[in-house]
Amino acid sequence: MLWYKISMLICSCNIITKSEIEETIISLLDDDAWQLITPGKIYHAMSVKGKCCGCFPNLISMIIATTENYHRVKQTPEAEILPFIQKLKDEHYRCETARKLAQMKKRKSFV
Repeated sequence: MLWYKISMLICSCNIITKSEIEETIISLLDDDAWQLITPGKIYHAMSVKGKCCGCFPNLISMIIATTENYHRVKQTPEAEILPFIQKLKDEHYRCETARKLAQMKKRKSFV
């Protein structure tokens, strides 16, 4: 009997799992541990394109969590991790706010 590793589906448009995304993030961090990883950068590394982009908010949360865990495993000093993770969270918040405002504007234009 074969056993398959089961991983949560994150992008249903491209059929991409959580473990595939985490592996890609780690690979990108191995190249440059302090780079700003975006959903577009992940998709480019995986040779796919965002279609509906509904998964992007979850991707950003995964980027933050995986990046933080990566630096903890590498024993990066807290004084270096915390400001970097805060920058990632701030950028996530900024993007989410812009996305929500665009959605509200779009809904108002239909009224």
